[in-house]
Amino acid sequence: MRGVGRVRWRRLVSQIGRSVAVWAVSTVTMLVLAGILPDFQLQSADGDSATRIAVTAAFGAGAFGLLSALVWPLLVRLLLLVPALVLGLLVFVLNGSLLLIALRINPDGGLRGQVAPETAVVVAAVMSAVASATGGALAVRDDDAYRRRLYRLADRRRRTLPPGPSSPGTVFLQLDGVGHDVLLGAVARGLMPTVAKLLGGDRPSHRLTPWRTDWSSQTGASQLGILHGSNHDIPAFRWYEKDTGEVMVCNRPTSAAELQRRAIEYTGDGGLLTVDGASRGNLFSGGADEQALVLSIATRRRNRENRSRAGYFAYFSDPANAVRTAMSFVAEVGREIGQSTRARLTKQRPRIKRGGLYPLVRAFATVVERDVVVAAVMGDMLAGRTAVYADLVAYDEVAHHSGPRSRDAAKVLQRLDRALALIENVAEHAPRPYRIVVLSDHGQSPGETFQGRYGLTLGDLVRAGCGLPVPRRARRTHSGAEARAAVRAALRRPVEKGDGLHRQPGRHSEPVVLASGNLGLVSFPDVPHRMTKEEIDARHPALLTTLANHPGVGFVLVRSEEHGGVVLGAHGAELPVSELDDKQGPLADFGPGVADAVRRTHSFPHTADIMVNSWYDPAEGEVLAFEEQIGSHGGLGGSQAKPFLLSPHTFSPPVEDDEDLVGAEHVHRVLRRWLRECNGPQVPLAAEPEEHAA
Repeated sequence: MRGVGRVRWRRLVSQIGRSVAVWAVSTVTMLVLAGILPDFQLQSADGDSATRIAVTAAFGAGAFGLLSALVWPLLVRLLLLVPALVLGLLVFVLNGSLLLIALRINPDGGLRGQVAPETAVVVAAVMSAVASATGGALAVRDDDAYRRRLYRLADRRRRTLPPGPSSPGTVFLQLDGVGHDVLLGAVARGLMPTVAKLLGGDRPSHRLTPWRTDWSSQTGASQLGILHGSNHDIPAFRWYEKDTGEVMVCNRPTSAAELQRRAIEYTGDGGLLTVDGASRGNLFSGGADEQALVLSIATRRRNRENRSRAGYFAYFSDPANAVRTAMSFVAEVGREIGQSTRARLTKQRPRIKRGGLYPLVRAFATVVERDVVVAAVMGDMLAGRTAVYADLVAYDEVAHHSGPRSRDAAKVLQRLDRALALIENVAEHAPRPYRIVVLSDHGQSPGETFQGRYGLTLGDLVRAGCGLPVPRRARRTHSGAEARAAVRAALRRPVEKGDGLHRQPGRHSEPVVLASGNLGLVSFPDVPHRMTKEEIDARHPALLTTLANHPGVGFVLVRSEEHGGVVLGAHGAELPVSELDDKQGPLADFGPGVADAVRRTHSFPHTADIMVNSWYDPAEGEVLAFEEQIGSHGGLGGSQAKPFLLSPHTFSPPVEDDEDLVGAEHVHRVLRRWLRECNGPQVPLAAEPEEHAA
């Protein structure tokens, strides 16, 4: 008992010593800033002794520290309804306000401790950063400091929660957009040592399994299938639904909520995380009770059970975390501006515009979202939750604009690996053992944009093929001129110079053209059903030929009265969907499994009138995005359709040796099986996904 008492006393003394050291460093920092900044002073107008100035600084630093510890959590809770980007900027203002209060409560505050409000923001930010760095440095010197802090957090949760089971819990960490080949390349280059450790050595702890996405290779389709067991009727990232007249977008809160509702209705299953689960940073909840930054519940603002922003409080209630993340946010904005400027000055190709709000969006995805989600996962593990699924979107966001193989994206992979290492470290202190599964929802394929190569968008090409007016810049391109000539030939009109072909059909509405990476969708909203090839040819005789023969288009899918559905390619290629084979016709270059993927999407109720997949170069792995992205996903072609599944050997193999892991629904069934192997959670088994797929 005496030994335990001595250990406690040593810990108490060590903690007091660190607090005093941080206080002293903060005092010195305040003195230095008072000497540098003209609008910040710690002495009266008549002057003071050095001792009096030091006492004033010490009191101000101590009061600021106490206010930060006591008031900051309450402020963050009140600001949970503030948008995330705004909250990151408010951190500085709130810190400055706390400093002003700290100086005012000084007994001599009327004579000393004067600071301009704008200067107070700078002083407070610097002091918080210095205090955080000092505390971290002292903790590093103390070999057991970090371990003790984790134990304290775990003990605190054990006291408020019932004892956890001894069976293992599972953490599913999704690295959004990281393809199988990108992961292997990063490991080979030494960018991801934590992943290398899992895969390396004589007895690796994890196995790496590639899997194939559906035709719609994007987070909405993949994550809905993984978490809820069905991505039926998800033809793309965005699509037009004729029965409602609405455009569905997977990352729009109202659409995400509706898609989740449809999946639950289709499967009769609440999701992968229905029992003691947590969903962090995802588009969908997976049926979890604990949710943070989940898009599908973001629209229920008046519901007290809405906890989509609850993860913010858990993280930002610590002022050191708040300031560190805010400063990292600003640094990331500067980093993006510098990287985009360098790309522009060096005339990198391919390249897209990266101005406007994008630097803020990137900083949120790579800093705020990452920090909050990782902190939430750590809390879930220390609380002993059974299953946690979290999505880190940083790589996907950067790779879209910088390219999946760029130096910018490689830096993000390094940071994601450090996040994985932190989660692995926390698992050692959790109240139950944890098995960590790392996976991705899709990859990304490089390549320039369709507009960058041909000078016109897919919408311009469709309008030209329909004989509708197109912008002058598009009319001047080779593709636009060819499309206009094809229309004239189909209508048996002589080729004329100038703008002779500008008559818009009066009784027909214009087509709705949407892009999802390198997948394009064309719908005619005035026709209530999915149009057939014969109907489209009767209305716009040159449209399908124009699309299928364009060098930037790989193949076109359209419904057919004669064959049910056909795939169209260049030079008049036309293959019935029922007779498709991966090795023939327009699908020959797209790899295995594409015929089944096309057939499945063709069966969806909301598949567009015309589905257009861009050209693909199998030698370079490049596609042409119909959006402004030089790293894209959403269709077929290359690495975008080849994500990975990194799983512990303690789980049964995902598939047999001669079997491929195909589709997000198949991944869902594998994850369900692994949860059963851990003795929970017992997800419903009333309706197997195979029946719905059939």
